[in-house]
Amino acid sequence: MQAGQRIAAAGMAITGTLALVKILTGLAGHSTAVVADGMESAGDVFSSGMVLLGLTVSFKPADSNHPYGHGRAEILSGLLVGLVLASAGALICYGSFLRIGQPHEPLHWFVVWPLIASLVAKGGLATAKFQVGKRMRSAALMADALHDATDCISALSALTAVALTIVSPQRFFNADRYGGLAVGIIVIMAGVRVARETSMQLMDTMPSDKMMAEIRAAAAQVPGVMGIEKCFARKTGLSYHVDLHMEVDPEMTVRQSHQIAHDVRVRVVQEVAWVADVLVHVEPAPAREPALHPLPNR
Repeated sequence: MQAGQRIAAAGMAITGTLALVKILTGLAGHSTAVVADGMESAGDVFSSGMVLLGLTVSFKPADSNHPYGHGRAEILSGLLVGLVLASAGALICYGSFLRIGQPHEPLHWFVVWPLIASLVAKGGLATAKFQVGKRMRSAALMADALHDATDCISALSALTAVALTIVSPQRFFNADRYGGLAVGIIVIMAGVRVARETSMQLMDTMPSDKMMAEIRAAAAQVPGVMGIEKCFARKTGLSYHVDLHMEVDPEMTVRQSHQIAHDVRVRVVQEVAWVADVLVHVEPAPAREPALHPLPNR
């Protein structure tokens, strides 16, 4: 099992336990905010499951029907995480809004403990997932890390609302309800952000100029390359596939230009860690343009 899969599985176990404890404690302690936070954590279990499934599928090797591999499954799972987040947030907001102004029994002080535990556990999970996701360039794992970070904010909001209600129940009669509403809004915002970022990747949005410059620089170092006419890249899961148009001496043979194209592909894949493969197209260089590097005798 890869690091990303391990952290996703661990997140499911921890989050599932927290969700159950928060929901049961919130019901026993009459806290809408704690129950809302528990329901949000329950949605996290589903989200982490989607991430785990996406990562598992993305590691499958390329085949005849999927020549670019199965990496898009990982991005798709990240999109599903965003949609689940936004939907869960909307439901939480709706339920909390309906309870505003309604009479409720006094809250019990013990409802704060699951929220404190959630802050600590989710903070650790968010940090770990972010580090692993950044190293793997996993959209799904980064989305799940943001999800956990959102949990910390929502737990803090719920904790504040619960504390106000317990300290001064008459003055802050609806604080617990508004706390649940705040949790829902935070979750919706996080879901929209995740869905937007993963959708951009599914639409083959180009990487940053700095990343593209790495590809061009690596290709330009190959002897015989006279220029880089075009360079495109699209993310296919955890890595990128590149289409590159290089310019060579128009007088050289097909065999020579093919060898240079091969050298460019190898150089880029070796030097740019996030590139999975390069499709090189050979173009004749404009007349009288000196080569970036002299072509060695073959």
